[in-house]
Amino acid sequence: MGKKLLILLLSLLLAIILNSPASRALAAENPEDQAQELFSQGVDALNQNNANLALEKFNAALKLDPEFPEAYINRGIALRRLEQYVEAVEDFDKALKLAPKSPEAYYNRGLAYSLSGVYDKAVADYTQALKLAPKDWQIFYNRGNAYLDQNKVKEALADYNQALKLHPQSPEILHNRGLAYLNLGQADKALEDADAVLKLNGNFARAQFVRAQALEKLNQKYEAMAAYRVFLNTGNPEKDRDLMQKALEHLKQLEGKDNSKPAQG
Repeated sequence: MGKKLLILLLSLLLAIILNSPASRALAAENPEDQAQELFSQGVDALNQNNANLALEKFNAALKLDPEFPEAYINRGIALRRLEQYVEAVEDFDKALKLAPKSPEAYYNRGLAYSLSGVYDKAVADYTQALKLAPKDWQIFYNRGNAYLDQNKVKEALADYNQALKLHPQSPEILHNRGLAYLNLGQADKALEDADAVLKLNGNFARAQFVRAQALEKLNQKYEAMAAYRVFLNTGNPEKDRDLMQKALEHLKQLEGKDNSKPAQG
């Protein structure tokens, strides 16, 4: 085979390879497209509660596109789920530099601050998020939680009421509003909320604790004892450990009062 013919055949083969569908797709895939694909994979991993895999995907996406605010937000969410709150806040900071009007960035940074106990900054971020997304019930709900953690009960109650206007019949909001009512000494309203929670979700064990506390404050001793027993039988031994200990203490006190009654007849 002559040299010129060999060169011609190689040129034709190279042209075929370069014009193949796979080659064209590869050439068309720029770094931003690759970053978007990795970002989508990270979101899928987050939805499957695989924060470590999500973190890996978002890291890769941000290497390709360092100015990708949604990737910073979602990487921050992954870091928050891994309880790396300082690093999560840093990612939300980066997102806000790129997208200063992102309610998601403010809201998620607020959650990170709440989980790390920095409630004043959490409230500030939730408040800013509400300016940008004034009809988002989750922001009102979580700001209410931050207020409640600060013992600003009236402010918490106002936020729970607003959250319920936007998202009626939510067991979580009703439960926490019941806690706020207990702290305000309004046991009758706390009892109403606890009963409403149990109508919506009969397996919401913590509502039984609120119900028992309200009944005890209303001097309905036997009903309170029954509610404490239900909570002790249905609560989560790990997540509800502290509440279960309190329930046991209150139950023993009530049983002691019951046994101290003088015999009749």
